[in-house]
Amino acid sequence: MKPKRTYIIACLLMLLFSCKSKDQPADEGDAAVASQTPVTVTTISDSTLIDYVDLSATSVFLQKNFMKANANGYIQKVNTQLGHYVSKGETVFTIKTKEAQSIGNSINVLDTTFKFSGVNRIKAPGSGYITQLNHQQGDYVQDGEQLAVISDRSSFAFVMQLPYEMRRYVQNNQDVHLLLPGGEKLTGKVSSVMPSVDTLSQTQGMVIRVNSTNLIPENLVAKARIIKSERPGTASLPKAAILTNETQTEFWVMKLINPTTAVKTPVTKGIESGDRVEILSPKFSATDKIVVSGNYGLADTAKVKIVQ
Repeated sequence: MKPKRTYIIACLLMLLFSCKSKDQPADEGDAAVASQTPVTVTTISDSTLIDYVDLSATSVFLQKNFMKANANGYIQKVNTQLGHYVSKGETVFTIKTKEAQSIGNSINVLDTTFKFSGVNRIKAPGSGYITQLNHQQGDYVQDGEQLAVISDRSSFAFVMQLPYEMRRYVQNNQDVHLLLPGGEKLTGKVSSVMPSVDTLSQTQGMVIRVNSTNLIPENLVAKARIIKSERPGTASLPKAAILTNETQTEFWVMKLINPTTAVKTPVTKGIESGDRVEILSPKFSATDKIVVSGNYGLADTAKVKIVQ
């Protein structure tokens, strides 16, 4: 009876060790697969990168002509309306003097050779748009009182407020691209620089002349693009491939040294443009694979699995 019991126990032990030896490789294989982080990869590419800054530019009429009364009297006629265009020398207002209004035609009745009307015609000193109309027909005005403001069409421009520290990026006769609300694009040229700087914002006005067939209203705010630097055909990576520390003083990428291992590779980056970043060093080859997603939190020599 005892040898039979010993035989049964020995068989059970052999069966137990046999099952354990079969299961062990499967567990190790599952653990190895589970430790691989799924990632996607990219390669270095040559791109033209532009480093720029967008600033605000406001449309203005730099020259305004002020029409004023030349005598005390009553406005008999107004030959314009707000927003209308007038030409230089065009009669805009007709004023009848206070004396002529009071006397009427009495002098002409007494002496027919004395042709007295007492009517003064106020002519436009320059061509432009009526942007301010202070009086209408029948109003009494005094000598020197403002009647209207004419914005000189030829003086139309955009004034861009440029931070003074960026002054080196903008020169006279430099082209500037403007984007108007609604998507219209214009190309202007820097014609002059304001001789003063705003005390609070420390910005300097840049006058940008534009050629446009469309009538652009005053005080329209456009977006002016200033190009700081341009890199044609430079090595770049997607911004998502670049990792950094909390203080953004160190930058690196995760580079694959084989199909399943990614290593931490420090990089020196240049300018950024859109979703691309210039890589100054090291010099990656076209066959180097760089992790672009799934790279956050990966340790050096991490195990990865490339997915589509």
